[in-house]
Amino acid sequence: MEYSAICHYAEKRYCFALEKDTFLIRIRVKKGDIKRIVLHCQDKYLPLKIKDTRASVEMTLAATDHVCDYFEAVIQFHMVCLRYYFEIEGTDGGRVFYGNYEFRKEQPSDIEQMFDCPQNLREEEMLVVPEWAKNKVVYQIFPARFATDQPVAKDLWYKTPLRREDLKGNLRGIIDRLDHLQELGVDVLYMTPVFQSDSVHKYNTDDYYKIDPSFGTKEDLKELVEKAHGRGMRVILDAVFNHSSKQFFAFADIAEKEERSAYLDWYFVEGFPLRAKMGEIPNFKTFSYFGGMPKLNLKNPQVEEYFIQVGKYWIRECGIDGWRLDVADEIGHRFWKRFRDAVKEEKPDALIVGEEWHYGGDFLEGDEWDSVMNYHFYNAVMDLVAREEISASQFMDSLGFLRGNLHPSTCQVLWNLIDSHDTERFFYSTGRNRAKHRLAAAVQLLLPGMPMIYYGDEYAMDGDREDCRRGMVWDEEHQDREMFAWYKKLIAIRHAYPCLTEGKVTACHTDDTAGTIALTSVLEQDEVTVLFHCKEGAADLPEYAGRQDLLTEAAFDGKLGPWGTAVLS
Repeated sequence: MEYSAICHYAEKRYCFALEKDTFLIRIRVKKGDIKRIVLHCQDKYLPLKIKDTRASVEMTLAATDHVCDYFEAVIQFHMVCLRYYFEIEGTDGGRVFYGNYEFRKEQPSDIEQMFDCPQNLREEEMLVVPEWAKNKVVYQIFPARFATDQPVAKDLWYKTPLRREDLKGNLRGIIDRLDHLQELGVDVLYMTPVFQSDSVHKYNTDDYYKIDPSFGTKEDLKELVEKAHGRGMRVILDAVFNHSSKQFFAFADIAEKEERSAYLDWYFVEGFPLRAKMGEIPNFKTFSYFGGMPKLNLKNPQVEEYFIQVGKYWIRECGIDGWRLDVADEIGHRFWKRFRDAVKEEKPDALIVGEEWHYGGDFLEGDEWDSVMNYHFYNAVMDLVAREEISASQFMDSLGFLRGNLHPSTCQVLWNLIDSHDTERFFYSTGRNRAKHRLAAAVQLLLPGMPMIYYGDEYAMDGDREDCRRGMVWDEEHQDREMFAWYKKLIAIRHAYPCLTEGKVTACHTDDTAGTIALTSVLEQDEVTVLFHCKEGAADLPEYAGRQDLLTEAAFDGKLGPWGTAVLS
């Protein structure tokens, strides 16, 4: 038994409240090393001679990643403080007790040899994500290129490559296309920045309190939100608080007055005159050394308060449902804690999603963000389907890492993406292989979380990383109608069968030789099995033959084609 691989901390990453009087306790061990774990617990303060509060719970293997297994137990108790320890049995036949960060051969009897869980503290720290958001479908819109209510010649709208000034989509164009989003089955509309800026992408903001005139007005945004709400959709805006533009009032004042500026501490200026030549590192901190995006100093209480008020303003004025936070992992925890408190005070069920291209667990402990853009998922799907660099079991291990390290509620609101405005289109990544694109969409849309569709993926839009923001394909001659039907069908099944996203996974089988994944989920009386084939050629799965395939609406014949999918009821 590998003692050094056994990991548990008596804090909210490994011991947390799911709801009042209900707690989840988790322990991490070496993959394949542990046969059985029993959680032993008792009341800290009530002596056993008065009442025997001891209890034992068999822990279950909840997740597996590349090197670790994660065991969990859900327990109920109502007391001031719980004390607990683990009885661990290895596959080598060894047995050890683990409590208070020490290993013992004998079962602990002294409560000071056990871990500690104060009930009120854990319940006060409880992670609560908006119920409306769990497992909903997100649709990302790049406003300048999505739709417009103004006449535009087709040869310009579909021009490639585009220049920044070629297309000017707007908010009224999005309003006019809400029918499309509703037909597709979208639940949440997320727009990249809409505030005043001189760029097409708007990630260098001039004025955080003004809609860019090319997009429309505050009244247009308010109408969009109201009409989306009327269709049962939510609206998320993009918060660019890591940096501003050079035209933002505070930085413009510094550029003009230099050392005399009252806003000098709003940024990280290292000298004068300000320098930001192309190809050189600026003498002020920026986003990615890009001189047009000076980095804001959010440790400054004035800057902190300014952007907290921005976050509250658009919720109050236009009724938006939350924020996606740009470059969020480069901003300190103190700011995000204050931001969360303020936003949740304004709208308790607002959704807060950070841009984080890695794990991001330190932001997801209940007092900062609700979720992240799940680039961990993106990389796993890219490696499995587009690049063909990992096996089916390695893919499931990659997802298991998140399941084993994040709160179960967080897993239900992770923004699972296969591409975005910052990546090449997934269809392009596959070498324009429609079967691969269909499989990736199925993986994205049939697993728990919040699948985030990048506009046009439903029509298999093309483009490398420098050309991933083309005009949306509204004319039928540019559309892949079969792909649209595929997306629509997947989303309809997702909505109709909550077992897929909310059910308990009762079986997970991978066959790396055949390239297959089979996941069975159960919710109350419903059971659904999803089959993915992650290779060329055909796969035989006769054990599943005869069950109804929700995708084809016919009996499954036990065979999957190249990059195939089946959803069996």
